[in-house]
Amino acid sequence: MRNHDYYVYIITNKQNRTLYIGMTNAFERRMSEHKRGEIEGFSQRYRLARLVWFEHFRDVDAAIAREKQLKGWLRAKKIALVEKQNPRWFDLAADWGQQPRIDNGWASVEEMVGDPSLRSG
Repeated sequence: MRNHDYYVYIITNKQNRTLYIGMTNAFERRMSEHKRGEIEGFSQRYRLARLVWFEHFRDVDAAIAREKQLKGWLRAKKIALVEKQNPRWFDLAADWGQQPRIDNGWASVEEMVGDPSLRSG
């Protein structure tokens, strides 16, 4: 059985005035697209690229249900949700793609190179 990963997320802009709720099964790619302004429509128009909240799901139906639930909430409830996980509204994807990832963790170049005896040359 193949594992599936789905993410429901909230992004905003620098002013934290507009919130966008989305769902994806390619989280890092989707955040990269938002940051580059490649997602046409609402998120592009309001320059929404700051990831402030997300939730992980294995079941697509559960992710879709959660996305619909959040979209039905009042703004104040959405803000409370973000502030519970991320009270300072940091961009949770600010440094994605700036260092190679290994096993879902960040690795330095030295850690990636590993044992000097294994290097060629």
